[in-house]
Amino acid sequence: MATINQLLEMKGHDVFHIAPDASVFDAIEMMATRGIGALLVLEQGRLAGIISERDYARKVILRGRASKSTTVGEIMTAPVITAPSRLTIEEGMAVMTERRIRHLPIVDAGRLCGMVSVGDLVKAIIAEQQFVISQLQNYIHS
Repeated sequence: MATINQLLEMKGHDVFHIAPDASVFDAIEMMATRGIGALLVLEQGRLAGIISERDYARKVILRGRASKSTTVGEIMTAPVITAPSRLTIEEGMAVMTERRIRHLPIVDAGRLCGMVSVGDLVKAIIAEQQFVISQLQNYIHS
């Protein structure tokens, strides 16, 4: 079974982040530009929270707030659920399913190593299953 660390080695360890005093508008604009659904919130290099499109919809739009005058820190989700990179892809998926989250920051010994989405994990699981299927087909046909 592949680990989240192996996935990050292929995907990359880069994470997109924003400061808690930035406007929600800036956060949503950054997510739209980069084609992502969440940003980590870093304060002085420390993981302080996470802001997602879900936070925006529920905590800004539905409450009639203005995205240009609301700060990220006001609506971010904190504390953040994290996981170590040694978890298998399946274990990571279990954490995300149990906690009902779509983005999982990966932290080892207090150091941010990257972030995976449920989509990243699903792709990895499908790729692993396709490999097993092709190996079984080769075995059967040889």
